[in-house]
Amino acid sequence: MSRYAGISWLVFYAAFLLYAFANRPGFLILDNVNLMIHEAGHVFFSWCGYTIMILGGTLGELLAPLLLAVYFFWKREVTATAFCGFWFFENFLYIGTYMADARAVSLPLVGSGEHDWETLFGQWGLLMQDQNIGGATRDLGWLGMFATVAWLAWHTWKDDRAALPVEA
Repeated sequence: MSRYAGISWLVFYAAFLLYAFANRPGFLILDNVNLMIHEAGHVFFSWCGYTIMILGGTLGELLAPLLLAVYFFWKREVTATAFCGFWFFENFLYIGTYMADARAVSLPLVGSGEHDWETLFGQWGLLMQDQNIGGATRDLGWLGMFATVAWLAWHTWKDDRAALPVEA
């Protein structure tokens, strides 16, 4: 990876992090893609029973970027791995918001009108912990995105140092 490509991607991620921070409780532009994958996850996991079908939306939106990140890591594609890793952790922001809304049920819903996390937390006896679990999930997303950017910055620096001519 060239230094310029790495720096360009780092600038992109910094801009996205600022955008996400400024729009903290909101629906980010990338969440439109995540929503389609989320809804497809319900269909894909519907053959596993009701609870897994409900959880399948979240599983789908996490598995898609995770599996892509693993593939690109295996192929040694640093920028693609970073993008998919960043995307994976970005999902945690809205998942956490969705979890924290389990009791309030104030977010607009797609499909059947059932709130996935109200249903799941209700089944698991965790409904009263929705705010705590949602907040921790969002925090994990922020930490993961920052870690991904740090990993990419390290690779940018390391790859640039490896490209320098060796002095005798």
